[in-house]
Amino acid sequence: MPDKIFVNFPVKSLPTSIEFFRGLGFDFDPQFTDDKATCMIVGDNIYVMLLTDSYFKTFTPKQLCNTRDQIETLVALSCASREEVDHLMERGIALGGREPRAAMDHGFMFQRTLEDLDGHTWELFYMDPEHLQKQ
Repeated sequence: MPDKIFVNFPVKSLPTSIEFFRGLGFDFDPQFTDDKATCMIVGDNIYVMLLTDSYFKTFTPKQLCNTRDQIETLVALSCASREEVDHLMERGIALGGREPRAAMDHGFMFQRTLEDLDGHTWELFYMDPEHLQKQ
């Protein structure tokens, strides 16, 4: 079985995207960073590669979608608490991101949606650990 995940996203401005995600508290691997790409460290064995649009296009013959109007994927990030969800959302908005819909409270799970500067959708959520144990 694979032991690492690398999600790849095209971005309009690599320096601006790095600044945005660094502002959210993410670190980057300098070994995999140049003027075309960077490797954002999300967690143990979880990485997001941010690639300039032109560099991303070298990996696929398909058209890039306009993530302001179309959805390509939802990336869900588990947070340690509702407060962490709110904190990341507030920081993301302050850094230029946007919240395309209202927070959702399902009782056992609290969720907010953050669109980054390029329109990629990040679902920030907290799930009550007691609910997980009942599964």
